[in-house]
Amino acid sequence: MEKTYEPHAIEKAWYRRWEDSGYFAPAGDGPAYCIMIPPPNVTGSLHMGHAFQDTIMDTLIRYQRMRGCRTLWQAGTDHAGIATQMVVERQLAQQEKSRHDLGREAFVAKVWEWKHESGGTITQQLRRMGASLDWTRERFTMDEGLSEAVREVFVRLFEKGLIYRGKRLVNWDPVLHTAVSDLEVVSQEESGHLWHMRYPLADGSGHLVVATTRPETMLGDTAVAVNPDDDRYRHLVGKSIRLPLTGREIPVIADDYVDPEFGSGCVKITPAHDFNDYAIGVRHGLPMINVLDPSAAILPLADIPERYHGLDRYEARDRIVHDLNELGLMEAIVDHKLMVPRGDRTGVVIEPLLTDQWFVKARPLAEPAIAAVQDGRMRFVPDNWKNTYFQWMNNIEDWCISRQIWWGHRIPAWYDADGEVYVGLSEDAVRQSHGLGPDVALRQDDDVLDTWFSSALWPFSTLGWPERTPELATFYPGSVLVTGFDIIFFWVARMIMMGIEFMGDVPFHEVYIHGLVRDAEGQKMSKSKGNVLDPIDLIDGIGIDALVAKRTQGLMQPQMAARIEKQTRKDYPDGIPSFGTDALRFTFASLASTGRDIRFDLKRVEGYRNFCNKLWNAARFVMMNTEGQDLADLPPGTALGAPDRWILSRLQRVTQAVTDAIGSYRFDLAAQALYDFVWSEYCDWYLELAKIELQGDDPLSARATRRTLVGVLEATLRLIHPIMPFVSEEIWQRVAPLAGKTGATIMLQPYPEAEPALVDPSIEHELAWLMEVVMGVRRIRGEMNIAPGRPLPVLMQSPQGADRERVERHRRTIESVARLEAIVWLEPDAQAPEAAMALVGDMKVLIPLKGLIDVDAELVRLDKEIARIGKELPRLEGKLSDDSFIAKAPPAVVEKERLRLRDLQASLSELEAQKHKIGALR
Repeated sequence: MEKTYEPHAIEKAWYRRWEDSGYFAPAGDGPAYCIMIPPPNVTGSLHMGHAFQDTIMDTLIRYQRMRGCRTLWQAGTDHAGIATQMVVERQLAQQEKSRHDLGREAFVAKVWEWKHESGGTITQQLRRMGASLDWTRERFTMDEGLSEAVREVFVRLFEKGLIYRGKRLVNWDPVLHTAVSDLEVVSQEESGHLWHMRYPLADGSGHLVVATTRPETMLGDTAVAVNPDDDRYRHLVGKSIRLPLTGREIPVIADDYVDPEFGSGCVKITPAHDFNDYAIGVRHGLPMINVLDPSAAILPLADIPERYHGLDRYEARDRIVHDLNELGLMEAIVDHKLMVPRGDRTGVVIEPLLTDQWFVKARPLAEPAIAAVQDGRMRFVPDNWKNTYFQWMNNIEDWCISRQIWWGHRIPAWYDADGEVYVGLSEDAVRQSHGLGPDVALRQDDDVLDTWFSSALWPFSTLGWPERTPELATFYPGSVLVTGFDIIFFWVARMIMMGIEFMGDVPFHEVYIHGLVRDAEGQKMSKSKGNVLDPIDLIDGIGIDALVAKRTQGLMQPQMAARIEKQTRKDYPDGIPSFGTDALRFTFASLASTGRDIRFDLKRVEGYRNFCNKLWNAARFVMMNTEGQDLADLPPGTALGAPDRWILSRLQRVTQAVTDAIGSYRFDLAAQALYDFVWSEYCDWYLELAKIELQGDDPLSARATRRTLVGVLEATLRLIHPIMPFVSEEIWQRVAPLAGKTGATIMLQPYPEAEPALVDPSIEHELAWLMEVVMGVRRIRGEMNIAPGRPLPVLMQSPQGADRERVERHRRTIESVARLEAIVWLEPDAQAPEAAMALVGDMKVLIPLKGLIDVDAELVRLDKEIARIGKELPRLEGKLSDDSFIAKAPPAVVEKERLRLRDLQASLSELEAQKHKIGALR
């Protein structure tokens, strides 16, 4: 084996071999196990959230594959209607063209061309992550088979009366000219104003004051509402207001929604431009007056003054405020913080707009989906997420499924010259079912379906539905869905509804909800903060100049770009080193505690890269001591040595711990158990103990140790393979023949199962005692600054005869591992010389200090260290007593400084104790 582990030398080659050999496809006759990948956008590239959840899914798939299951990890991407259309439209804009110049058919052809040329970035990146998806079954939500499923579902729901077309309020993007989903709306707090306006009573008896953050929408007011229990206004309910600037009379109504404590207690009601107002309007039968066109400009309605016609909403706002001031109707303008909804793709403020759209009646579909979770057919992990699910499902609203764009599944509805609508799988099917001859002109609906509509069918459309395919019979329902909490409503709930409606069963039995990946300070990763990490950069490494260029690319504000560049050069002065895929995957697994957001720190990735190196070096040691050596079966009745029995017992413990942890989705516990076993028990302790046997005079004992070295390493590689596939495969190929294993790949080997008969509590207890003795000696070396390799005399003293028996039983091992010159026993009541002491139970481990250290030199060293900490402590104490620092610094930074203070205080106490002890030797 090469001296150092170089992940780049093996990762891509191994992945190609796995994929080319067809190892990712379902195989065997074991139970079915299926995971549907949350289909990433075809326009996307791998981000930390993808890398995190894909690591979890691949760990589960590889684990179940090794357990003999027929595993299907369904691959595929989403057509991402709006995002993909925007990408292609931007390309056309560079040629000074628009989609309208091309026409619908040519534009859609252009998008398909882009998809074939540039739409596979993320699937290649998934391969770099080691994701063992069945690429032979890769699906795309616009594939013909999936498109057929979309049309079938739409028609069936329409025929059941669960899809309808109607005029309702939706989120509207004035730049894209389309309805958008709530997920595509990002609300952020911004500074604005609250305008207090006087609305005169129609009878001339006074006025009411209403407050609004959007004065331009007053042109569409159809009522003023007050709380029915508000004594100030109860007498006005039923009277009329003369709406300023329009002269239209509107009623004063009473509604419990109105908060008497907010503003004046009077609320203007604009049902066509506010979701809460819309609900009030429906309750009171108010007119719905839309005053904005698709670009959010004022419509030329009859009762709107001509001077406002065609004005952009913000230009209209300024003019309306000016005019109200001129009329003496502006009571006050106050600064106000408000949540502003912006489109996540355009950044423009989203406008609630009353438009004709297609909707799904969600309530009838939601009821059986709620029952499926209540009766246990499907469960959330962690369990508390079911409450979030229930809250949304119990208050579910009809789902707007139409989008006013060209890229996507076109709605299978046709209109005749009179506007009559016909729904069917195709125009021919519509004509046949409705008896429409060729002389009847039909026009297909221009809208396409919301992307979430097609992805709601993902668990069964990818398996061939509406055909009853063998794959559908085998892999539906799926085993588990792995996803983030942010799409429980938009995707998870809808898949459950559609699965029960069209397959008669839930689409998966469990939903594992993972947290968000945040930076080391706990902040959400975002381009504007400059804290985004690219998983591929962590795998391959990236220089500082390239990293700065990537982070500042596309930033329009020079000040922001300069800030991000400065911070990046500070955080990563030499760029990001190459860590390899396995180190990144193990980091994600170690952080995957159920449901919690994770703080991602590069130091952890670096630590797990060292873990890969540790495993590699351990394998090199095993190979050097076993290749070409006697590994024949031991004669019957041969007793294994204590270290061999100990490591075999510990292997059973870690096998059971990892199996239990993966079974309960505690990947963090699985990673910790593997790390502790490999790093500490196998590499640090067992290899050290094995050297003694290998260098001894007993060939049978040496052969037993060589067999244990190889056998435990081989089993460990299989244990760790689901999380770290590449390094485990590379080492296993070399170790497997020595362990008597055959097979082309580790990924098709059986996953280890714990053997209770090999668990030996007595030998674990015995070796734990031995290790405590050795660690006691090592601790004294460290505290007294004694060289690790210097042989030491040790005195031992104990009232227990059992301790003496143990020491004699393991004398050779203790002297070798602890680097001891000799072990001498003192009688229990004998006076010991001045010595450093470690306690192991009742036994004292004493190292006489006289002659071991240069007392004067050690005192000088300790004084320097004490002085250094003495200077640092007041600075930290002052910082943490500064109220402004506590208030302004992120909580994670404050906690980090507090931990540092406690560590320094503890170090100071230890140094002063050492100084006192060493000073006594003068």
